[in-house]
Amino acid sequence: MKVEFAPLNVPLRRRLQTAAVVQWVFSFLALAQCCLAAFVLLCLSDWWIVAVLYAGWLYLDRDTPTSGGRRSHWVRNWTVWRYFRDYFPISLVKTVDLDPSNNYLFGFHPHGVLVAGGFGNFCTEASGFSKLFPGLTPYLLMLPFWFRVPFFREYIMCGGLVSSEKASASYLLSRPEGGSAAVVAVGGAPESLDARPGALTLQVLQRKGFIKLALKHGAWLVPVFSFGENELFDQMENPVGSTLRGIQDRLQRVMGVALPLVHARGVFQYSFGLLPYRKPIHTIVGRPIPVVQNPSPTKEDIDTLHKLYIEGLTKVFEENKEKYGIGDDKHLKFT
Repeated sequence: MKVEFAPLNVPLRRRLQTAAVVQWVFSFLALAQCCLAAFVLLCLSDWWIVAVLYAGWLYLDRDTPTSGGRRSHWVRNWTVWRYFRDYFPISLVKTVDLDPSNNYLFGFHPHGVLVAGGFGNFCTEASGFSKLFPGLTPYLLMLPFWFRVPFFREYIMCGGLVSSEKASASYLLSRPEGGSAAVVAVGGAPESLDARPGALTLQVLQRKGFIKLALKHGAWLVPVFSFGENELFDQMENPVGSTLRGIQDRLQRVMGVALPLVHARGVFQYSFGLLPYRKPIHTIVGRPIPVVQNPSPTKEDIDTLHKLYIEGLTKVFEENKEKYGIGDDKHLKFT
């Protein structure tokens, strides 16, 4: 394989952008493991009392990831996130104003491999969420598994990440003062196994739990489509029914996290590696769908709202696809 090396005279700003993405990829692929290893080593060292005290803190603080987390304005505004934004670059596009007296459930599509657009737009202020939607506080829902990792949980909560457990979403969507925007990647981890350039298949048809939550709490639904999310990595061929896909599906059911086998570019060369490609991500926040609170929705109620949601999501895609380089003959496919 011919290796394409990065030129030596790359501007410092681009080097800083690459460093920011290296830090981000590392935080998801290795930092959790390092934090767990550090905790184990602390337990075995002369500083074991610190590990015991922290374990006590974990017990006392166990409900925080399901009750709004512990966000840090300082962390969300780190300069590194602006370099992270500019690497792709990432942009957040508002369709209409959102009334901050309501609570909202944002359905984010597609999941992609690492939800780069979701993180950049809703876990940092690099794309200006607070300026675009004053009075709203975004919370990106993440698998509960990650909030059980010592130290790492503190870091991810600083950005506004919270557990994806039902109790967590209910806490956010039931706030009487409004102003919460719970962001859920509807396709979940399984959808990441289909994330590759050109992919337009979304796992939505059997995903109705978020619809039921919106009805129970009267939270308005907002379809969000992130153009470019699937363009960041190449993935090994793993069609449904293949041996690789079977292994990935079993691991996902056991571990709760998907393990897509992906590759893109490296730090000093562009031919292979685990850094995402420099492809633009445009995240479009669609028009809200009003929801009347219904504590005991019937199957018909859920199906009706689910249909409206799919129509709203399709509209966001169709109205914007040509603007972001997708041909008129391309359409979303729902499974």
